Amino acid sequence: RKKCLLCNNLLMIVAASIMGCSKIARSFEMILIGRFMCGISLCVPLHHQYVGEISPRKLRGFANSTSSFFWSLGKAVGQISGQRELLGSQSLWPMLMASCGLPALVQLVTLPFFPESPPYLLMHKGDQEGCKKAIRQLWGEGHHQAEIDDIMKEKATMKNTKILSVLELMKEPAFRWQLYMIVILTATVQLCGINAV
Repeated sequence: RKKCLLCNNLLMIVAASIMGCSKIARSFEMILIGRFMCGISLCVPLHHQYVGEISPRKLRGFANSTSSFFWSLGKAVGQISGQRELLGSQSLWPMLMASCGLPALVQLVTLPFFPESPPYLLMHKGDQEGCKKAIRQLWGEGHHQAEIDDIMKEKATMKNTKILSVLELMKEPAFRWQLYMIVILTATVQLCGINAV
């Protein structure tokens, strides 16, 4: 989880650099390439997964809802800073385009000091000591055996479940309509007015 987030932040910094240099290079294509790179990044689902997994159970719902709050806050800050009086002027718009790299840079610098997700360590890596160490680092000293037992139960449940690859999921007729609905909803979310809200 953590390595994927770090790689994703590198992608965002590269995209921000490309968009920031588009005026100097006199290339609108660089903006298109940078926006495409931002679009294919996995920030939102990875963030939800990592934050949900490192949070104690009693704070998990709150932690997952914070990402939606900061997502909306980021859009609002982008709209405000895009005004002509701020960064929306002819001379400063490259800085506005490159500003998406700032949160990625902050996360790239701070994330190495955070531990890997405890469920990932226990379920995928089989590292029980690493899981306990990560839990102590995240939640402090104390008795966390109940959380470890819950992760072990989840691991036992998942052993009997076949995990499909993306290609297998797309070929599976039982999931086809659900997949169509998710693709349509995701593709049209920008048209629903949520950005204005």
